[in-house]
Amino acid sequence: MEYLHARGDPNRIALISELAACCRAYTRVVLRLRTQAEAEARNPSSVPAVAGSQAPSSPPSRRAPSLQRGTSRASSRAPSVSPSYTATVHHVPVRAAQSPLFRLRRAPLLRIFVPSPDGDWLSDESVVTCENELKKAGVAHLMRAGDVVWDVAVGDESNIGRMVWDGAYLLDLDFTWSRIGDLPKYLPTLAFPPSYFHRVIRTQGSGNPICHIDIAPWGEEIAEHLQLLQDRTRTETPQGGHHMVVRWVHRSTFTIGPPAPNKPVRIPSMPNVGPGPSHGAWLVDPGWYGRVVVEAEGTNEGLADLQARCGRAFPPRAVGARAGGEQAAKEQNIVFKILRERSRPGEIWLRTVREKERLR
Repeated sequence: MEYLHARGDPNRIALISELAACCRAYTRVVLRLRTQAEAEARNPSSVPAVAGSQAPSSPPSRRAPSLQRGTSRASSRAPSVSPSYTATVHHVPVRAAQSPLFRLRRAPLLRIFVPSPDGDWLSDESVVTCENELKKAGVAHLMRAGDVVWDVAVGDESNIGRMVWDGAYLLDLDFTWSRIGDLPKYLPTLAFPPSYFHRVIRTQGSGNPICHIDIAPWGEEIAEHLQLLQDRTRTETPQGGHHMVVRWVHRSTFTIGPPAPNKPVRIPSMPNVGPGPSHGAWLVDPGWYGRVVVEAEGTNEGLADLQARCGRAFPPRAVGARAGGEQAAKEQNIVFKILRERSRPGEIWLRTVREKERLR
């Protein structure tokens, strides 16, 4: 993409302008599809229909002409070779939710084209330029917290050029726990469906994404169901084979129940959370309603880490001290991984992520 960074060439400047215009148009289409798909989901009877192919009202007759009463010979009129057709319209629903560009309950991947003078890494100035590009496209007022924006000019390797809208600004991904980036800590995971960012924000290794959840409000329930268990896990060897490993884990569960009518479940305040939705409150997405399984290492350190995440459900003496201060401990307490292989609708599995897994 280096040829796109050159300045002064009228042809290259025109090419960049055309590519930026194409990305702006693409983004407008995706957000239009989202609006249409959500409207169709709310009112399925309003789905428009288009005219389909015409079909005959009845198949052509292949019988021989009947004999007329009172005559000794058959009718001299041959059967018609062109049967009459009645035009009928088949109504074929056209749904925006069937478009490959957008899926309901999945994050939209919006596109912009902003060549970066710093290569793969977007500087603060480049991010501001990306925000201005969204305003040029006329979609800034249509965007929501959790929308993913991809700067196509940077490339398509791992998560390069991908940012997340927090309700007011574009945020870079968090590279604390993986080299390809995870969702930033400023977005509460419970506000989105568990699979909302699947394949939109790519994951490294096992494919279990980093998430940020404060489990302290369910601490007493977690303490009540906490168990030390043996678990069999299938692991991959360096040679590419697989074998079963038996390990000890601390495991517990808690339930996120559906709210009372017209009383959505609010997400407890978390450190460094962005402005969020326009109504000013983060709400638990219905995709999380059901049982949540929490796992931690079957060691004393793993148990202390899980207890620290549960607030006052455990005695203070059971919680070990942490380096980095109180703020760093709070941020660490909300980091988990979603175990995709074990999760299913109504039951989501989480694993604690400890300080030793930090890359930086």
